[in-house]
Amino acid sequence: MTVGAGEFFTLLGPSGSGKTTTLRMIAGFERPDAGRVTLGGADITHVPPYARDVNTVFQDYALFPHMTVAENVAYGLKVKGVARAERRTQVDDVLEMVRLQGYGQRKPVQLSGGQRQRVALARSIVNRPKVLLLDEPLGALDLKLRQEMQVFLKSLQRELGMTFLYVTHDQEEALTMSDHLAVFNEGRIEQVGTPAEVYERPATEFVAGFVGTSNILERDGKRFSVRPERIELDGSGEPGVVADVVFVGAFIRIHVDTDAGDRLTVVRQNDGSTLDRGTRVHVRWRDEDAYEINSPQQEVR
Repeated sequence: MTVGAGEFFTLLGPSGSGKTTTLRMIAGFERPDAGRVTLGGADITHVPPYARDVNTVFQDYALFPHMTVAENVAYGLKVKGVARAERRTQVDDVLEMVRLQGYGQRKPVQLSGGQRQRVALARSIVNRPKVLLLDEPLGALDLKLRQEMQVFLKSLQRELGMTFLYVTHDQEEALTMSDHLAVFNEGRIEQVGTPAEVYERPATEFVAGFVGTSNILERDGKRFSVRPERIELDGSGEPGVVADVVFVGAFIRIHVDTDAGDRLTVVRQNDGSTLDRGTRVHVRWRDEDAYEINSPQQEVR
């Protein structure tokens, strides 16, 4: 796996797939059994964590509760021996960058979850590491705040021009924030690509099913994936019957049992029209919207 300088790169996969272990190897907390970790062309496989030009942001923030926000952020600078006046200047600058100017004298307990997460970010970026490692940093936040932090993190990464290596199991989060992502499954990388490439052209059945929703079909001995939003319901195509209709607000999810024996998921915008269970329909899709995938028996390297 190669991560380009200055990009937002996400490690995506279910729990136990190897994302955090990979991140810990890059940070130096785990020793790989084989292979190398290089940073800017230099082999850092055996370099201790404190000597690597990387910092890590954890889900639980790991802030010092007895220190103020400013003291938390300045801690790494103090360890490096940066003079007090320079520390104060850098801390003020980075707190402004994470929109926490004026919060320097507060304690972590006085902050909201999103504010504590931004303090953890400030502490990690104040030293300007080459790579920032983020291990599910938004996992403890509620949905609305999580979405706000996604936008903030991406804009911060662009502003800094720093390489962000981000771990998540949330597909929407990965698609929203990443320049590139790697999909992990049982300790292996199944696909690396841009969000559009991984979503539109999944390499394996696992990727098709894990990254968003996909219909896996087999025709003429070939297996392929068709996304629900690419399937049309009209008077032509394969016949079937509506098995269920799920209202999701802005769109409707329709499950269709085809006469060929497939259960398809179809998504369409909520235009106010209704479709009842048991209704006979026809489903069709364009050839270019059917993407051939590897069968489960094929080994992906």
